[in-house]
Amino acid sequence: MGARRGEDRIVLRPDDDDADLQAKGRALSSPLRMRILRLCAFESRTNKELAELLGVNPGTMLHHVRTLVNTDFLVAEEPRTGAQGAREVPYRATGLSWKTSMPQGSPILVETFLQQIEGLDPEQLDSTWMGLKLNDEHLDELRERLYELLNEFKERGPDPDGATYSLFTTLHPDENPPAPSTAPE
Repeated sequence: MGARRGEDRIVLRPDDDDADLQAKGRALSSPLRMRILRLCAFESRTNKELAELLGVNPGTMLHHVRTLVNTDFLVAEEPRTGAQGAREVPYRATGLSWKTSMPQGSPILVETFLQQIEGLDPEQLDSTWMGLKLNDEHLDELRERLYELLNEFKERGPDPDGATYSLFTTLHPDENPPAPSTAPE
């Protein structure tokens, strides 16, 4: 099945024959590019700033930035004059990645998450894990309510006096077979 567009969502599938959607899928297939989008979500950043923040060669960073610009995940803002008079182009995330679903992209997101939390003090992480047993109707309800809640906070925009946070959620089937029946014979 190919990509589906609906309700402003873009679903990327590897077998889609749409060149634009294939390019978008490739753009989001890199944990480094996902981290670039996160860094540009609330502040415009130049190629040089991004390279320094992520410990990457500026030439390599430029390739990744151009990939994100060419697929509409980043947008160039008005050039500005840097500290030594050089022309700098700041980039800002467009928010398109929030509207893009990658059904086979979970390993990329997990790797991105692991890179993001590397070096953080464990006290800074608030992690939970729980099991649920849901029928199809309640599973759909959970997915919809989670999406609505997250989208509500995203649509509010950033708080001018706020600190930045990342939120990573995963909903997956649990390999938890039923216990053998212990009914009397």
